[in-house]
Amino acid sequence: MQFSTKLVAAAILLILTGCTSLSSINPFSKSETKNAPAVLEDFKPDMAVKSVWTSSVGASGPYLFSPIQVGSDIYAAAADGTIVRLNSNTGHALWRINAGISLTAGVGANSTTIAVAGQKGVLLAFDLNGKLRWKIQASSEILTAPVIGQGLVIVRSIDNRVAAYDVESGVRKWAVNRPLPSLTLRTVAGVVLTDQLAIVALPGGKLIALSLNNGGLKWEASAADPKGATELERIADVSGTPAVIGQVVCTAAYQGRVSCFDLASGAVRWSKNLSSEVGVSVDERFVFAVDNAGAISAYSRVAGSSVWRNDKLAYRRLSAPTSFGRAVAVGDAFGYLHFLSREDGSFIGRVSTDGSQILAAPIVADSNLIVQTKSGTVVAFATE
Repeated sequence: MQFSTKLVAAAILLILTGCTSLSSINPFSKSETKNAPAVLEDFKPDMAVKSVWTSSVGASGPYLFSPIQVGSDIYAAAADGTIVRLNSNTGHALWRINAGISLTAGVGANSTTIAVAGQKGVLLAFDLNGKLRWKIQASSEILTAPVIGQGLVIVRSIDNRVAAYDVESGVRKWAVNRPLPSLTLRTVAGVVLTDQLAIVALPGGKLIALSLNNGGLKWEASAADPKGATELERIADVSGTPAVIGQVVCTAAYQGRVSCFDLASGAVRWSKNLSSEVGVSVDERFVFAVDNAGAISAYSRVAGSSVWRNDKLAYRRLSAPTSFGRAVAVGDAFGYLHFLSREDGSFIGRVSTDGSQILAAPIVADSNLIVQTKSGTVVAFATE
């Protein structure tokens, strides 16, 4: 990410007005990079990719929305309040409702409940038939999809509070307040659940593990060390949603590192310098990360050694990557979904969607790969 005079002016304005976020350096903002996006190179496809179904949910506006699979269905949401339940095999809409409020994040879901975040920190929960179960007010705006597990709905709001609510009633079970740096990226720093822990990505380069029972701090780890002479230079926020596999949790930070930590203790397994605005994904062998310039890298999950790096999609404002079969998939600002060999990083496939940005990491739903674009198209792809 290149900092322009306009950005510095915006940051000064935010400091003077007491704001705690920099929307102008938000990875899903409308601001344009001054670096020209790389021109797509021709290649001989080695993997056939086809569209299985397409549906529309509605535009995401200035927010990031990601679909989620529960059982045989896909749930998706849009900024105008639309929530839709789709059959994961056909894309057929089983129902479509409006939450009655503009939304800022979603969707979280489990086998009984769907949760989304509304404007000004409203948190809403619905049953699987689209009926409102409860509606509560969180402490501030929520930009990250709620997560549901162990009888709780957990959210992190932009004032750096992590709160857990009873999935049945919406009653708050616990809340944890964390210090907030003077300036942070207005980004989607996510939460992932294990059987006993909520792993939370935070501004200031911190990753914490909280007990699901009471919110108690189990461990804290650093994925970045804020440093520099100015508040802008000291921005070092963990990006995206932490990725858990086995007894390891991996993450990446803006102006920080890509790192993997021991899930039980938070001890560093390995760490490499890399600045990312979108986070990482993991599979059995690799950790995949996208840096600020749009280079995609693969690291050995166990040792952290560099396996490959592909910089041919520079400045195309990539999504976080997703491991999918023998490929790693990543979306870009122009609606393309790129498939790279997970073994060597070479291009093996490419498909287009509706021409609008793919903000969230693609999700794997059974044998399909599903993306949601900024304009609100939800597409399922399969390989042949």
